[in-house]
Amino acid sequence: MNPFDDQTGTFLALVNPAGQHSLWPEFAPVPGGWTVVHGPGARDEVLAWIDDNWADITPVVDA
Repeated sequence: MNPFDDQTGTFLALVNPAGQHSLWPEFAPVPGGWTVVHGPGARDEVLAWIDDNWADITPVVDA
């Protein structure tokens, strides 16, 4: 089973320097360059947080 699809798993919301967000299983190490911004929580709750807090999916680009 894909750990990202586990309805009973515990998840984190991550963000990278470009402002992109990701659902991440709590048991897995956070990849370099990503920061935990929410969680841990249930999959649906963390996905809802990402939906509420990531309004523009365009990556942030330094000028």
